[in-house]
Amino acid sequence: MKIGVISDTHGVLEKRVTDFLSDCDEIWHAGDVGNSEIIDTLNTIAPTRGVYGNIDGNDIRSVFPENIIFSVQSQKVIITHIAGNPPRYNPRVKKLINDHHPDIFVCGHSHILKVMFDKANNLLYINPGALGNQGFHKKKTAVRFQLSNGKPIKMEVLDYGRHKKKTPTPSR
Repeated sequence: MKIGVISDTHGVLEKRVTDFLSDCDEIWHAGDVGNSEIIDTLNTIAPTRGVYGNIDGNDIRSVFPENIIFSVQSQKVIITHIAGNPPRYNPRVKKLINDHHPDIFVCGHSHILKVMFDKANNLLYINPGALGNQGFHKKKTAVRFQLSNGKPIKMEVLDYGRHKKKTPTPSR
């Protein structure tokens, strides 16, 4: 089973991202979706699970919850938007982790790609970074991996430069 993990699209979904996700069996979106067209597009690629982020309006909040907790191939997964990172999770997330003991924890918000094993909580932490044009990030990133016999393997990263629109120079 191949999983695509994205976050912070902020209403932008470029072809290179949809190509990267094209052979995924599921897509997980860690919030700041931007608009419902993003969800519609993702669902044409693969079934999409997601959470809303702090910039998302009622159109996204009516479809995605603040947190989702589910199991896939014996792996318990939690996805939320704002979390902090190991070992400095925010209090809400510390409680979620302590109450549910996930194997995989996914979040967004920071716009910083980070994938690591959190030994203290015995979980794989994934923040796929950001794909939108809003924010300070210089690169756009996404993650994909496979679950094989209930274990995450073959972690891959889509990583490309962010191009800002050039402001035309006034002629004299």
